[in-house]
Amino acid sequence: MNFRNIERHPRRAALAMALAVGLGFTGVAMGQATTGTIFGTATSAEAGDTVTVQGTNGVSRSVTVEANGKYTVSHLPLGTYTVTLRSDGEVLAKKTDIGLVIGSSTPVNFYGGGTTELGTVTVSASARPEIDVNSVSSSTVITARQLEQLPIGQNAESIALLAPSTVAASGYYGNAVSFGGAGATENAYYVNGYNTTKPFNNQGGFQLPYGSIAQQKTYTGGYSAKYGRSDGGVISQNGKRGTNQWHFGGQISWIPRSTRATPRNLYYQRFDDLPAGYKLESPDLQGKLYHYRQQNVSWRTKYSVYLGGPLIRDKLYMFIAADRSKSAGTDIDSKGGRADIYQDHEKNIYAKIDWNINSSNILELTYLENNQTTDEGATYAFDYDTLEVGDKVAGNAVNKRSAEFFIGKYTSYITDRLTFSALWGQGDFEHPVKYPSLSPLAYVGGVTQQNPAYLNAGEDYRLNDQTRLYRYLPTRGSHTRGLRADISYRIGDHKLSAGIDNMWYSATDHGQTMSGPGFAYFYVHTTKPNVPINEKLNVGAPGQEYYIDKYIYSVASSMSMEQKAYFIQDVWQVTDRFQLNIGIRNDHFINYNGQGQAFVDEDNQWEPRIGFSWDVNGDASFKIYGNVGRYYLALPNSVAERGANISTFTDEYFTYTGIDENGLPTGLKPVGGVNGAPAPGPVSANNEKGQPKDPNVVTPNDLTAQYQDEFILGFDKTLGQNWVWGAKAMYRELKTAIDDTCAMPYLGDKIEAMGYDKSNFEFKSPGCRLFNPGETNTFAVVNKATGDYLMVPMSYQDWGFKKGAERKYYALNLYLEHPFDGKWQMRVDYTFSRNWGNTEGQTRSDIGQTDVSKTVNWDWPSLMVGSSGYLANHRRHSLKIRGAYKLNREWTFSGTLLVQSGTPNACLGYFGADAKDPSGYGDYYRFCHGRYAPRGTNGYTPWTRMLNLGVRYQPAFAHHNLTLGLDIHNVFNEQKKIQVDPFYENAKFTVNPRYGQGIYFQSPRYLRFSVSYDY
Repeated sequence: MNFRNIERHPRRAALAMALAVGLGFTGVAMGQATTGTIFGTATSAEAGDTVTVQGTNGVSRSVTVEANGKYTVSHLPLGTYTVTLRSDGEVLAKKTDIGLVIGSSTPVNFYGGGTTELGTVTVSASARPEIDVNSVSSSTVITARQLEQLPIGQNAESIALLAPSTVAASGYYGNAVSFGGAGATENAYYVNGYNTTKPFNNQGGFQLPYGSIAQQKTYTGGYSAKYGRSDGGVISQNGKRGTNQWHFGGQISWIPRSTRATPRNLYYQRFDDLPAGYKLESPDLQGKLYHYRQQNVSWRTKYSVYLGGPLIRDKLYMFIAADRSKSAGTDIDSKGGRADIYQDHEKNIYAKIDWNINSSNILELTYLENNQTTDEGATYAFDYDTLEVGDKVAGNAVNKRSAEFFIGKYTSYITDRLTFSALWGQGDFEHPVKYPSLSPLAYVGGVTQQNPAYLNAGEDYRLNDQTRLYRYLPTRGSHTRGLRADISYRIGDHKLSAGIDNMWYSATDHGQTMSGPGFAYFYVHTTKPNVPINEKLNVGAPGQEYYIDKYIYSVASSMSMEQKAYFIQDVWQVTDRFQLNIGIRNDHFINYNGQGQAFVDEDNQWEPRIGFSWDVNGDASFKIYGNVGRYYLALPNSVAERGANISTFTDEYFTYTGIDENGLPTGLKPVGGVNGAPAPGPVSANNEKGQPKDPNVVTPNDLTAQYQDEFILGFDKTLGQNWVWGAKAMYRELKTAIDDTCAMPYLGDKIEAMGYDKSNFEFKSPGCRLFNPGETNTFAVVNKATGDYLMVPMSYQDWGFKKGAERKYYALNLYLEHPFDGKWQMRVDYTFSRNWGNTEGQTRSDIGQTDVSKTVNWDWPSLMVGSSGYLANHRRHSLKIRGAYKLNREWTFSGTLLVQSGTPNACLGYFGADAKDPSGYGDYYRFCHGRYAPRGTNGYTPWTRMLNLGVRYQPAFAHHNLTLGLDIHNVFNEQKKIQVDPFYENAKFTVNPRYGQGIYFQSPRYLRFSVSYDY
């Protein structure tokens, strides 16, 4: 769907635990997992002997050792456990300080003839690491202790970037991460087992306060059938909980303004050799200052506290944490813009109650609250000649965002072999915006393209006090609720699981409307005044170099959706060394428009998952594993915004004879039609003119949800006494995508080909319809006379496309790991990957489009010409290193390094050598100065290197409870561009002086100081 940019149109167990944390070895669970498993072999045990696990969280469970000496205790809440082997009540052996990893299996083995192993289990450099041979999936776990040491950004996405096959997504999407070549909206977020992905558009998710994270598990592939709704990756956080000892503490962290490096200024590009027939929009701007950024710096302070402990020892526990942060700074716009002085406030609360009702039943309650307030302060004039901030122009909006979650989980250990669990949760989101001084004037953009003949001498442009293009409704918000229930039963060599996984979402008054009088003016300068502006939409030539685009975009609406699933999973221990995981899942997705009518109904989506793990040597020193699976992805609520609800998206073109004191054009005269036709008035490439949409028409009746197939094969192997290394190959292929197409004349042609008179059918409205690119879908068109529907099958050839949607991701990951041995730890990951195709997924990163599954791609066949190539999230090489060194009990040093190759640049312009516009989309074709230009034709963004260093001092005089910290982010202060302006032309044969200029950059170097106390 067409899009406009604002300015651009004892030892082994402990070692296994450390290894799982560092390498991300996992069990069979995934995002909603909140528990772990302890398993092992007791060679000295006899029939009837028992193994008891006792946690510091009060949980105690006993199981009988099987005839082959094996035992398993599953569905254990995260915590630290003591494992005891008994015979007739007599303790044969005991191991303590066994930590669990979320969704993983921790081996605890008892070898020998009944010798008692007492005392604390420690990681020993002379002990050989054991590998979790129960794992078949791919994930990385980072614990609270590692988060305290590693110098990384304090958010879930920064943690996720430590995992292989992850890269930062486009800067347009904030902190979003791309997993395995997928789009930025194709991931899922979980907190304590509940889905906290942002319900409206899937762009990010809500997360725990940083200091409350017990573990974060980042899944990059190989999920079991229990879980779905992501074909990218999963970020799963589990919060801290109370234990039998009271703990409290707090932290203050500070990023001073004075320690932030200065952002570098941007200058207009130089074009020394323009192609024949092309002119630069403003030749006198070459090399001159475009964006003054040296005052765009800020500071941030954060306060956090926590308290946790037993309300009733061994029975009832609580943990509560809260933090509050404030940041402030200056944001100076590019030339023609203003200066904003802003403040951001954020408050987070996390609370958890754990009730061990009895030895067989556990209840967990979680409360999570997030409140953010962005006080945009005030807008001031900024003089680009003197580089000084001028008078106040307007007071800006106060943007508030709040989220509140209630989560409950009940677990019942019915027998040693039978376990039932149920999780329920709900989330409420509010997004009110307060506008203290709404201007009645129209927003004006493109002011550097104003006709200088209507400006005073020395005056570069004119503006008014309208500082925003769009405004939001004060009542916008969202609500989610979810229910998950499953039952697990172990019989013989099989662990069987079955259950349901349901979510409901609603959104109210989302989208945006225009500010001021309900429209905006964009100034345009062309060097070819006698060339039609838009032949496709019957907009003729302006007849002069300067003209105006009157722009309207309004999409505020409500919508809802349901996502239901059921699954069956079998973990089969085929032999002592070989495990097979077999499962199948069925998902059902329904999307409703603002009137509660279903316009998308995708059911019977079967997803087989098969994985294996082979303990080659039988001693957990060498594992070969792999899996194959299918993963379906639901459409978020936002797809109804322009796809099924009322929307307006129009342009109307005028010439003008003056500019008033408010920067508004005067003497407007409509631009006529092509070949002397009358002026067409408001035009819309997507026929979005405020008309209602029939839910039976906007989507085909056989629409298939986006899905992807995935194949993984890898191994993990010990290397000597202290190291582990391994490799993993991954292949992902997008099988079906969902986008929209607006090429309705092709639908009319198919009606004629079927033997009907297309003039009898309403096939042009709505202007765009959801479909599966590359598949044959059946669409309904309305008979104008009878109101009946005619069903029209449309293949991708019928739509005029040469091929269907394609996205393929190949990756080879190599790693080397030194688990923490009480002194130091390190992990090195290298990933070679290839992300190829013509469809990024639900998003389009080169233009930052946020219309999920309604991108510019596939709107018209001409827009897909040249689309095949390396995709926007392609980074061929990625090197990640992280580690920590404990010099002594007082000093710890740590660091992270991320080195990555660049992403392919895009070059967009008008179609072909003669600058045609066959779709009416202007400069959105993959042609650069008339030449065919697939992504990467004009090079790549530069390689980036991000080195962060940290030091922690825990003085002995404070009993090592006090920590003084210093982190240095981006030590070398690299500020390379990571996103560039892809538009080569502003108008036909008129070169954009900002083409190839950086839009987003690496964050400049900054220092973060922290003081914390933990008791």
